[in-house]
Amino acid sequence: MTNLKNILVNKISCKSVWFMRQAGRYLPEFRKIRKENKDFIKLCLNSELSSEITLQPIKRFNLDSAIIFSDILMVPYALGQNITFEKNKGPKLSEFKSDTLINNKKENFSQKLSPVYRAIEITRDKLEKNKSLICFIGAPWTLAIYMLGLKKDDNNLDLDKYNSNKRQINKIIEELNMFLCAHIENQINAGADVVQIFDSWAGLIPSNDVKNFCYTPNKRIVDFCKRKKIPTICFPKGLKENYEAFNNFVKPDGINLDSILDPLWAKKKLKNVVFQGGLNPKILLKKNEDILELARKYLKTFKDIPYIFNLGHGLLPETDPVKVEMLVNFYRNHNE
Repeated sequence: MTNLKNILVNKISCKSVWFMRQAGRYLPEFRKIRKENKDFIKLCLNSELSSEITLQPIKRFNLDSAIIFSDILMVPYALGQNITFEKNKGPKLSEFKSDTLINNKKENFSQKLSPVYRAIEITRDKLEKNKSLICFIGAPWTLAIYMLGLKKDDNNLDLDKYNSNKRQINKIIEELNMFLCAHIENQINAGADVVQIFDSWAGLIPSNDVKNFCYTPNKRIVDFCKRKKIPTICFPKGLKENYEAFNNFVKPDGINLDSILDPLWAKKKLKNVVFQGGLNPKILLKKNEDILELARKYLKTFKDIPYIFNLGHGLLPETDPVKVEMLVNFYRNHNE
């Protein structure tokens, strides 16, 4: 087995499978822990339980990589914003204050997140040596969306808020860089070996601002990782044809395809990068033959080039673990 780091660094073509949100709400063993731990942020800060949750899908499916159980919003939490989770509405953050970033020290920020780093240490000790341990961050734009409440409940951008807060958005994106790079380095030092950068709301950025709010901040972080020899996977979800400009400008080691992107287009347009994912997670709610038909499409498209089998977004809460196991077994035994 070749681990994820080796695939990304050396552009090796070999079998590798993991899933975004593989540790989470679709697993009964996770739901049991969650029922007893109502405060999600506190659960993320419980090192022993976070490690246990991280390893649950590895034990169940023997996946090739683990991704630490945490949340992109641990960064605004460590910077002083209060976070609550409303059922069917997602996270709500307390009002952003400009001194949240200005008066914060990197050391205090890292100290608040030390339980996350401890969870990585525990997990690395328990994880097989040939399996990768992935850490992650939210990209600056995606974090700014939450920190300033720029998204409506229907997941569209609140243009009035956006236009009236542009200077503040710029400032947040600039100043988040130091804290995000520190968070990456701390996670790698604790035992992770790959970082995924989630720009989950990149597709909401108005076209005139895509370079300023998406390409440039992602590139700063990827360049930092390159200097530190940390392999990166970027996920600029929703960028559509702008995936090409993103890839050319940012130059990550790997790029996660979202499910609206045509895999044939991606293969033709995205160069010098390892492909990951693309499979629509909603397919796992359908019949086995539908799941396998779509899986074959991706495997045929990316045959004989470096490709990490994954999804175009995270596993959905209503996913049946039996379907996940079936898909993993199909992938492992696929020889076409």
